[in-house]
Amino acid sequence: MFNLRKILGIKEKSVITLASPVEGKVIPLSEVADPTFAKEMLGTGVAILPEKGRVVSPVKGTVVQVFDTGHAVTLVSDEGVEVLIHIGLDTVQLKGEPFTKIAKDGQPVNIQDVLIEFDKSAIITAGYETITPVVICNSGDYQQFERASEQLVKEGDKLISFTLKEEK
Repeated sequence: MFNLRKILGIKEKSVITLASPVEGKVIPLSEVADPTFAKEMLGTGVAILPEKGRVVSPVKGTVVQVFDTGHAVTLVSDEGVEVLIHIGLDTVQLKGEPFTKIAKDGQPVNIQDVLIEFDKSAIITAGYETITPVVICNSGDYQQFERASEQLVKEGDKLISFTLKEEK
């Protein structure tokens, strides 16, 4: 079996930082009105009430998938962190209407590269929330999470930092 950490050159105590992909107010994931996010079934993270209608990359890495409807995107950082950014709740029902996909699957990205633009007003008018969960899907590989909370963040601000769990 191979050791991904050694291949990627990651040291055990390296602090990894996830930048904010959205400008807005940070909310604990537990307060999201969707149990899949609130109970951290997909991983740990935070949610942001967006001020602007765009999502930027929170990591240097690769776009894994921009969902067909444009309501969500997954990325993997150069360190191996798997990130899901989900714009709004149940917004898949909008069938892509208020979303413009900028990034493409497999595209390399840097922090703050634009991934998706969206019409915040159209989402609200259609009766959906714009709260945007930002989830580390492989959070079980990490420890010592420090999350920004109850504060306003700008795109690129420090959102979450953490370290790798020690190998056994």
